[in-house]
Amino acid sequence: MRILQVSAELFPLLKTGGLADIAGALPLALMAAGQDARVLLPGFPAIVAGVREQAPVAEFNAPWGERFTLRRGHVAVSGTPGIPAYVIDAPALYDRPGNPYEDTARQPYGDNHRRFALLGWAAAQLARGLDPSWQPEVVHAHDWHAALAPAYLHFAQQAGAPRVGSVFTVHNLAYQGLFAPWNFADVGLPGPAFQMNGVEYHGQLSFMKGGLCYADRLTTVSPTYALEIQTPEQGCGLDGLLRQRSGVLTGILNAVDDQVWNPATDPALVQGYHTPEGRHMAGKARCKSVLQHQLGLAERPDVPLFILVSRLTEQKGLHLVLDGLDALLAQGGQLALLGSGEGWLEEAFRQRAAAAPQSVSVTIGYSETLAHQLFGAGDVTLVPSLFEPCGLTQMYGLKYGSLPLVRRVGGLADTVVDSTLEDLASGDATGFVFDRFDVAGYERAVRRAFALYQRAPDWRRVRGHAMRRPADWGTAAAQYIDVYRQALG
Repeated sequence: MRILQVSAELFPLLKTGGLADIAGALPLALMAAGQDARVLLPGFPAIVAGVREQAPVAEFNAPWGERFTLRRGHVAVSGTPGIPAYVIDAPALYDRPGNPYEDTARQPYGDNHRRFALLGWAAAQLARGLDPSWQPEVVHAHDWHAALAPAYLHFAQQAGAPRVGSVFTVHNLAYQGLFAPWNFADVGLPGPAFQMNGVEYHGQLSFMKGGLCYADRLTTVSPTYALEIQTPEQGCGLDGLLRQRSGVLTGILNAVDDQVWNPATDPALVQGYHTPEGRHMAGKARCKSVLQHQLGLAERPDVPLFILVSRLTEQKGLHLVLDGLDALLAQGGQLALLGSGEGWLEEAFRQRAAAAPQSVSVTIGYSETLAHQLFGAGDVTLVPSLFEPCGLTQMYGLKYGSLPLVRRVGGLADTVVDSTLEDLASGDATGFVFDRFDVAGYERAVRRAFALYQRAPDWRRVRGHAMRRPADWGTAAAQYIDVYRQALG
């Protein structure tokens, strides 16, 4: 099949979260499975700089009249032929300071509706033959930024255009791409699209609804999250629509790119390691010692190092970590954090690090290298989220033997098995899981982590099982290929 992946981000070129990791790994997995996959990306500076051997394909008009160029090149990925890529050359829209979605004052750009409508519009133009040498059979749009692509395809087909299958993946339903109703005039959809069974949402324009209403097939990033978003608690106001379309909704668990996340070969680690029953884990102890020194923590191999690699938002349950930090430190633990987000959380963690610099390290911002080093050094990976569509952090923790401590929700529930007595006995345990989103539940899970850490043989067994848990993209790609076939049917 000829498959066009449409995403606002792609690792290794541009990453603000897990979307980029998936957008970078899935096309490679599809190509390895014999599919003809390409990606379409907005021309953000990092993407323009990273897509090699670009050549113009065609010019096309945006719905509001501006003229832009589509270019074709490839993303170099070591050990692979690379990913064929289309880039929308539109400096006036994409070449800006700040991150891809917000300015330097963390305010969404006022023309984001145009910037991301253009992404879906270009996908629809490719589906109609904009590149004479390659035309997709299926367009797979990721998250709200690309969500209008299925809507454009739907109305083009109603007007007589050839049929092209469409798939829309929800990575996080909480971020919906909501805009003022007068922005609808810019996006080029026909009037009937702005209604309850279309892109209208409580009087606003909703990009997310464009994908949910008009795609042939819907996916999300874990089986449990596919069920949760059909409930009022986690449906973010769209649960009725998702229940209505439940027959075309599939939860496909994300995977881990072994070329990028592999403790045996990771160049960011001072010493690699792997685990046939834990005999080759000296590298992890070395990673921990070096990182403790690097971060100014007390260099103690005998205390558990808890790590946090996260956006600093309420969703991630970080107030539980703050409220439980005194108890964690009283039991002798250390905490190393990497992330950025809400100002009050950044400041609260900074204050805790200043008060106990040998026990708490806080790095505000993001560093891909430091993230890898934290997983390589850590004993426990904290992911106590209020909701979590899939979560890659806990999967990296599993892979690197940094046992995840998670709340039983979304993809966290699908990937981590609590270290209960029965699961320890059966060999299924891979981490620590709590249910209630409160400090008491979180602190009980932390105490279980300390208790297991003090039983070194049991800890090594659980760690070995966690590291061997399969999380390969081949399995996920096969499930996506089934969905693409359904979209074509």
